[in-house]
Amino acid sequence: MEKVISIIIPAYNEQENVSLVAKAIKDVFQNIQNYDYRILFVDDGSTDNTLQKIKELSAQDNHICYLEFSRNFGKEIATTAGIQHCQGDACIMVDADLQHPVDLIPKFIAKWEKGADIVTGIREKNKNEGWIKKVGSYFFYKIINAIGDVKVVPRATDLHKKKKKVIKEYKRFTEKERMTRALIDWMGFKRDYIYFNANERANGEASYSKFKLLKLALNSFVSYSLFPLRLAGYLGFLIIFTFGPAGLFILVGKYFLNNSFAWSFSGPAQLAILLAFLIGIILVSLGLISFYIAAIHREVLNRPLYVVRESKFD
Repeated sequence: MEKVISIIIPAYNEQENVSLVAKAIKDVFQNIQNYDYRILFVDDGSTDNTLQKIKELSAQDNHICYLEFSRNFGKEIATTAGIQHCQGDACIMVDADLQHPVDLIPKFIAKWEKGADIVTGIREKNKNEGWIKKVGSYFFYKIINAIGDVKVVPRATDLHKKKKKVIKEYKRFTEKERMTRALIDWMGFKRDYIYFNANERANGEASYSKFKLLKLALNSFVSYSLFPLRLAGYLGFLIIFTFGPAGLFILVGKYFLNNSFAWSFSGPAQLAILLAFLIGIILVSLGLISFYIAAIHREVLNRPLYVVRESKFD
């Protein structure tokens, strides 16, 4: 009996690429024995003709199905929706712009056959990657692994292959602000890796802007680490053990020891410096706490992760 692999493809304004990636995947599976496949496009509220192109592909090929979001909910939510609705024995997530080399699919299957529950694609190089993104990525992984409660594999992509039992467990996650690759690392399971060089984007411009990447990084720091919240406490202790003795030195030096250095600090100057610094610490602490309050607020609202307008499955 053939095993079925679901290929999950989030798509936002990818009208020029959806047919190319579908054809590339079809060509790959023509050379793989004992495996069938399903391509699940998740249209993330595209404003161009992406959905129409997907519907045309689906009408021509019963291997292709789709989900249509009522609006743009973001790539992480689109990926989650694909995992929740996919069928078969395993799933593989692929970018619609063909930056993820689909000819690696046989290698993913081979790793799976050898017993890996999760196979992750690690991007070694990315053609035309700007230095801002490269440096930002480097520091993101350094920081998240230094302060996080779980280690995140550097340069890991959303190119994953998951067994059915992993998919089942992933469906249990309920948080709204999520990074799929971090959740996968948190889950554990037996894993293996495939290293690759990312292709250039086939057509169009990337919709995942630097602002969205920054937002994802901030949400990841808040979601996967309590260190930023603890940092306010650490700073508080630092202030106590730094300014407590300093204040005591000035007080004793002025009024008991008549120390000339202590007398060089006027009262208003001492108060102004101390208040300015403490106000800055308070504002930083409030800023950090606000991230947690916002995250709690989104969770307690318990809204659905996404809204499906239309779908087609076999």
